[in-house]
Amino acid sequence: MDALVSDFFASENGHDCDSQSEVKSGNAGGFVPRRACAKKKKKSNGRHLKPSFKASNNAPYLPPEAEEGNIEYKLKLVEPTQSRLEHLVTQMKWRLQEGRGEAVYQIGVEDNGMLVGLSEDDMRASLTTLHKMAEKVGADMTILRHSEVDYDADQPHTIAEVLIRKVPDDQQFLDLRVAVLGNVDSGKSTLLGVLTQGELDNGRGRARLNLFRHLHEIQSGRTSSISFEILGFNSKGEVVNYSESRTAEEICESASKMITFMDLAGHHKYLKTTIFGLTSYCPDFAMLVVSANTGIVGTTWEHLGFAMALKVPIFIVISKMDLCARCIVERTVRQLERVLKQPGCNKVPMLIANTDDAVAAAQQFAQSPNITPVFTVSSVSGENLDLLKVFFNIIPPLSNSKEQEELMQQLTEFQVDEIYTVPEVGTVVGGTLYSGICREGDHLVVGPTDSGRFHKLTVGSIQRNRSACRVLRAGQAATLALGEFDRTLLRKGMVMVSPEMDPTICWIFEAEIVLLFHSKTFHKGFQVTVHTGNVRQTATVEAIYGKEELRTGEKAVVQFKFIKHPEYLKVGAKVLFREGVTKGIGHVTKLEPIAQDPPGAP
Repeated sequence: MDALVSDFFASENGHDCDSQSEVKSGNAGGFVPRRACAKKKKKSNGRHLKPSFKASNNAPYLPPEAEEGNIEYKLKLVEPTQSRLEHLVTQMKWRLQEGRGEAVYQIGVEDNGMLVGLSEDDMRASLTTLHKMAEKVGADMTILRHSEVDYDADQPHTIAEVLIRKVPDDQQFLDLRVAVLGNVDSGKSTLLGVLTQGELDNGRGRARLNLFRHLHEIQSGRTSSISFEILGFNSKGEVVNYSESRTAEEICESASKMITFMDLAGHHKYLKTTIFGLTSYCPDFAMLVVSANTGIVGTTWEHLGFAMALKVPIFIVISKMDLCARCIVERTVRQLERVLKQPGCNKVPMLIANTDDAVAAAQQFAQSPNITPVFTVSSVSGENLDLLKVFFNIIPPLSNSKEQEELMQQLTEFQVDEIYTVPEVGTVVGGTLYSGICREGDHLVVGPTDSGRFHKLTVGSIQRNRSACRVLRAGQAATLALGEFDRTLLRKGMVMVSPEMDPTICWIFEAEIVLLFHSKTFHKGFQVTVHTGNVRQTATVEAIYGKEELRTGEKAVVQFKFIKHPEYLKVGAKVLFREGVTKGIGHVTKLEPIAQDPPGAP
């Protein structure tokens, strides 16, 4: 701990104006510049403060501390009594539980958000106390950033932001899913290859070869299926990837936090696969990759629109900086800013220029849906890749522990997204556990079949990220071995549920929709491909209530009927439909359930 604190103050004393604590234009909710920087910055401090700050006697503010969440403000922690220390440890356990294993402490900040700062001795003592607290709960401590508070004070005062990370006893690691979107040839697979393999690209796509699943993908260089890659971080915030680990199982054992990337197809021909990945796999975030030399072209517009329509928080990575001049990169950034700020998006772009920006962006991004971080990177030179890794390391989960507990208390519901046959194992299904808990040996029913029936089955083994797992919890993705269960009875879009559940199966459903685009008129008898959850099937428009037809931008309640087999749906589920250039979105408002046979009935 002494070495950690010494490094903290050594870096502070040697700090210059270009270091991470300096506030850039994109730093929302960040610290103010250091006193050590040029005096001319003192006059402009008011302009650097973000709208969420408020000035009072030149003292900047953060938003007031929230009772819920994983962020804790502490003015100072200097030599607390034993009873006080026990109270602080209990408080830390609560914050870690709220953040599902992660908590952020702001030292030198009052509960109302005022950045007061501490002297060097008080900061040293406070960090030592915080380290003792972390040791008592079995957590690791990492200093994210620090800065001097620059307002009327005789002595320099410092504030620090500290990450506390602990893997909960009842789970292997914190897992976040990131969907990777972008136009074909924008560098999505190459970027993921560099992040997960730990080696830079050679400029000709060598880094992406390990991500491809089919021979034609290697030959064409274009992704046509959904592939998964993992990037881990240990409790100290260090990267764990294939550069130091040979297998995914080793990464899972070493990591406290796991980022699972879903590499989606960029070509318009595979748009249905991309939409299926967004609707079925329930990503926590979406990473839109834009090539610096081409800007927003092709399917980039559609991918951005789908992510926003499905309310998936999105951040942007501008790739291939090494291919073009700085002025071209700046032009692409300006183009993105114009798109994000237009009325249809209403986003606030935040250009990430240093580590301080990346830390602030990760916290702001999870709290406000309007914040959109923008990174500029190169997979060949490695420029700014460290900032992207810092962002992934700090970004918190969207759901808190209370929401997770509520989902786990519900009956088991597993969405079937992939089906395999593995030698010596048998039938294997991959997907996401929507609610409840699933254990090895659990008895479930799977369906619906073409006739609306459900079949009994028993869960064999469970694997997450290619490593064995005893218990699967709500929100986690995994593969389940079903032994000798007949694969021909399974299809994508089915669900595996608890026998106690009474699933609603229907041919016909109603949805309140908005027609995003249609070249002519949308009317009764029109056929579209409906995406809702893991369901993807063609449906016919049976009726449009209150109107004869719909045009682009209009709303209505529409009745749909599946044409091939009944599906399991829920009221309130998001619906996305498409046919050629026709696109629309809405939510299910009413179901017309069909009668079911008992599970396993002939």
